[in-house]
Amino acid sequence: MTEKVLLDTDIGTDIDDAVCLTYLLNQPQCELLGITTVTGEPVKRAMLASAICKHNGVEVPIYPGLDTPLLNEQWQKEVPQAEALSNWEHETDFPRGKAIEFLRETIHQHPGEITLMTIGPLTNIGVLFRLDPEIPGLLKRVYSMCGYYQGKLEWNAMGDPYATAIVYQNPASIHRSFGLDVTQKVYLDAEVVRERFQGRALEPVLDFAEVWFTKNRGLTFHDPLPAIALFDPEVCSFQRGNVEVELVSNRVKGMTHWEADLRGPHEVAFAVDVERFFEDFYSVVK
Repeated sequence: MTEKVLLDTDIGTDIDDAVCLTYLLNQPQCELLGITTVTGEPVKRAMLASAICKHNGVEVPIYPGLDTPLLNEQWQKEVPQAEALSNWEHETDFPRGKAIEFLRETIHQHPGEITLMTIGPLTNIGVLFRLDPEIPGLLKRVYSMCGYYQGKLEWNAMGDPYATAIVYQNPASIHRSFGLDVTQKVYLDAEVVRERFQGRALEPVLDFAEVWFTKNRGLTFHDPLPAIALFDPEVCSFQRGNVEVELVSNRVKGMTHWEADLRGPHEVAFAVDVERFFEDFYSVVK
């Protein structure tokens, strides 16, 4: 059986979004219904997603989403990897101002069937949940690369803390979160990435990664982890409980507070089988 997936991404800053998208496009059990982009310069981010889709021979609807958080300043204003776009064929014309409605209509068309995968700040999804309160109940599940559940801040959660709070206050029947606690355990140095990212599917990713590697020593597989866990649930172990998002203190606004509770509405990944992760990943992208 295939899994219907909607992907909301800030592709173009960290390289892990591009890795996640490549995995989903090549996962035979994945039916990717659409991609929405979020944070600064969402059209350029849509172009990057288009380049990867075209290279992999898959047509997917792509909608640039919101570029400004609900209340706070946008910290992620530019798209560094866009400098490599000229190397790859991609679309440049996308529907503007329609990302939220696209998500809403698609979810209503497939009630109880869609996994919403969020791998960026949650602005689009917070607005979606507020606009249509039925949406969480219509989703099969939500998988989020979001949070840090041992007392530190994480980029996606703090990027739009108010949207993050909306999403966690209105959970789907299954809402699984993959925070830095677990994603940081899946890492490769830049040289290892260059050696192992062979094969046609990963060619544009490796090109975009060189932009990332000018300022970073390697690749942490933050965003691919929820994608792989969707198709191999045994790659991570989860605890059930409650997630609350800090909104009071400006110093730590967006921090995710975790409390274990067997009857809680959230599930958080706290362990990952790293060897199994890479076996799954390479078996698909190669």
